[in-house]
Amino acid sequence: EVGLLGAVSFIAGTMIGSGIFISPQHVLSAIGSPAASMIIWASCGGLAMLGGLCYAELGTVIPESGAEYVYILRTTGKLAAFLFVFSFVNVMRPASATGIALSVAEYVVAPFYSDCAPPQLLVKCAAAGCILTLAVVNCLSVRIATLIQVLCTVVKLLALTVIALGGCVMLFQGQTGSIDSFEGTNVGVNSIGIAFYQGLWSYDGWNTLNFLTEELKHPEVNLPRAVIIAISLVTGLYLLVNVSYLTVMTPKELMMSNAVAVTWNKVLGSWGWIMSVAAALSAFGSLNGTFFSGGRVCFVAAREGHMFQPDILAMAHVRRLTPSPALIFTTFVSLLVLIPGDFQSIVNYFFTAWFFYGITLSGLIYLKIKRPDLPRVPIILPVIVIIAAVFLVLAPIIDSPQIEYLYVALFIFSGVIVYIPFIHYKVCPGLLTKLTVFLQLFLEVAPAEKNI
Repeated sequence: EVGLLGAVSFIAGTMIGSGIFISPQHVLSAIGSPAASMIIWASCGGLAMLGGLCYAELGTVIPESGAEYVYILRTTGKLAAFLFVFSFVNVMRPASATGIALSVAEYVVAPFYSDCAPPQLLVKCAAAGCILTLAVVNCLSVRIATLIQVLCTVVKLLALTVIALGGCVMLFQGQTGSIDSFEGTNVGVNSIGIAFYQGLWSYDGWNTLNFLTEELKHPEVNLPRAVIIAISLVTGLYLLVNVSYLTVMTPKELMMSNAVAVTWNKVLGSWGWIMSVAAALSAFGSLNGTFFSGGRVCFVAAREGHMFQPDILAMAHVRRLTPSPALIFTTFVSLLVLIPGDFQSIVNYFFTAWFFYGITLSGLIYLKIKRPDLPRVPIILPVIVIIAAVFLVLAPIIDSPQIEYLYVALFIFSGVIVYIPFIHYKVCPGLLTKLTVFLQLFLEVAPAEKNI
């Protein structure tokens, strides 16, 4: 049921979350100069576009939902695919959803605590409410979830357009700020790496559509079109938004302040609260896209026999045609992750994500060599993205080793201990069969065939 408009909305709507409202000052702080920060933002957009085009080819060659999971499964093998889904379902996607939900909650409760920080318990309760609301919506209807994504995307595009136009007005008035200044640029590997991490966090979600390829109308046409339209649109808006920030504020003000709040106050005056609402809806739409895609990975992995009890998680509602058991499971894990609410898990998630991006695109190179007749992007594109992935994974470890990186690596490879008995040898108690039958009747779900 997802057409081109919905496809563009899912990519752009997931990419434009809370990142663009908080990352600009961190990119500038890391790289040191306004002109260099603009280069970083443009480079991040270019890297997202290259990755999106490579994934579009993978989605055409392997027209199954599941993105990295199914691509790794078809090219690298079952064990590598299980290690990905083990990390994705238990840490990567729940951590991402939790971080975005907390961002929505902060925007929602902040107006009631203008003179102090809101209580963390209240923020977490609001975040849990957002997660449960979107879980119910995604379980009820693909069409409603798509409509929410389209509406939230429109709101956030309007919000960013207003900010960008504010900067353009300043430029026409001659207030160019210091956009073209390279003074103070940090050229160290660590500084560039941190700046790229902050920028790419705002672009994360460029691969969203590959998670739901089977639900896309004419994926061989709409997938690459949606990738090109959405990523180009987001990159252009991000650059204009950063121009707006740098014309309204000095680099020092941008690094020291909440960039968006200061920009709204200067550009919109007393109407700045409208942008606060738009920012909350922006993060809400990103959370919706995260839920929509994350549930599909759990569903596809269960269909391939890579969950502990695959039967129930591989089923869809008999009338609504949504993978409701997988969505419920994803919601449950996200709520568990929300309890500690540690934002460091988001950093770990992003570090892990680029590790698996590199593995996925290595599989694309393998396909290009093995099957030269397939539709293709130039082989140099996946090579560039793989080099970038290696840099983003190794640079922070080499430059500033931390024990958290070891924990992440150990967690990923601990999946082998789970895979051998439960997946490979299928050691599974018979009690789960009765539970599956009960849940199938209770949730009104049935096994679903592949839509390819």
